[in-house]
Amino acid sequence: MLIVAGLSLKNLKPRVWDKTSPYYLPGVEAVMVSYTDFHKVTVQRQAAMTVGLHEYLGVSKNIKIYLDNGAFYFLTHDGETPRESYEEFVDKAKPDWWPIPQDFIPSPQMTLEQQQLCRKRTMDMNEAYQDDGYVPIIYISRVIEEYIAAVESSDALKAKSSIGLGGIVPNLLRAPKAMPYQQVFDNLTRVRQVFAGKELHLFGVGGTATLHLAALMDIDSVDSSGWRNRAARGIVQLPGSGDRMVASLGSWRGRAPDKDEWDVLTACVCPACQHYGLDGLKGSGIGGFCSRATHNLWVLLNEANEIQTRLEAGTYGSWYVDHLDNSIYRSLVQQAFALREHRMNNTELDRETATTLLIRNEAAHGGSAALLLDEPPIREAFLHLGRVGADDDALGQAQT
Repeated sequence: MLIVAGLSLKNLKPRVWDKTSPYYLPGVEAVMVSYTDFHKVTVQRQAAMTVGLHEYLGVSKNIKIYLDNGAFYFLTHDGETPRESYEEFVDKAKPDWWPIPQDFIPSPQMTLEQQQLCRKRTMDMNEAYQDDGYVPIIYISRVIEEYIAAVESSDALKAKSSIGLGGIVPNLLRAPKAMPYQQVFDNLTRVRQVFAGKELHLFGVGGTATLHLAALMDIDSVDSSGWRNRAARGIVQLPGSGDRMVASLGSWRGRAPDKDEWDVLTACVCPACQHYGLDGLKGSGIGGFCSRATHNLWVLLNEANEIQTRLEAGTYGSWYVDHLDNSIYRSLVQQAFALREHRMNNTELDRETATTLLIRNEAAHGGSAALLLDEPPIREAFLHLGRVGADDDALGQAQT
């Protein structure tokens, strides 16, 4: 799974992709910049189009540059993205990955009708930009099935090799009327099952626990600006754990590391900790920010690499139980791992997982097996528990 490090043109430090920087991280293989930043500063936009994004940012060609379309900014300021300007920027600045010019965000607090309107407007944009490498966007939301159906009904969109998946941030950050964690997980599972042959990019994955879910569901790439945002608030991340406040900056508050966690930070081998130690993490100003940001990104990269190594070695199941201490996501990780093992090894679902899938399906759909019974894990859960027979007649009866 590729970790795409979100950058800000306001302050490109720490230059984690730059081999000459004390904060250089060899594991950085992709970065993301927002079109918003270039739209705001005409001189920067023109310069990037003149020499290309790689040269403008000083990023080597072997590191991919992802472009974010800045949809949230334009919706809250100008109303719509200037499409022709965006198209020109993509053509001349030459990012390695770029989405449609604008998507319309179905925030959790919206009514169903409002979310459906967002879905229609986003799908209209997906259809309008079905050529020239533009990546279509769909959203984790109450209308995820409508997004899926719309993509499946279009030959051009079905032929796309990649899909961008938004909506996880407001739901995981518990925005008003946010979807339950379980429903977010169900949406992700559903999208991965339907688009099994496509590269999926998940927008806005910031925490180590969320990385586990993304990796277990075979998400191909995720982007994160959380490594910088946390650093600016005096926060560092710990492997397999949550955020810890190591520097008092303004009104920000958080949980401080305990003794064992300070020991983990003392022993950290990331470039920032090796160069500047705990004083660097605790520091204020640009130096403290760079140390914390570098440390946070290093933790994300290391966590993703460890997850992949453990999965390939077949030791993930015994490792994550002791390693991952996030109680909110623990049950979801357990489900995701069980489903992955079943999918990869064609093994039988254990009774606990089958029961969980069954209860989840019935709760979501009023006791009916119909809507999700065509999904292999759900169907197998019903079969496993004897709720339906294996023949078509029994399945048909379960759906009525």
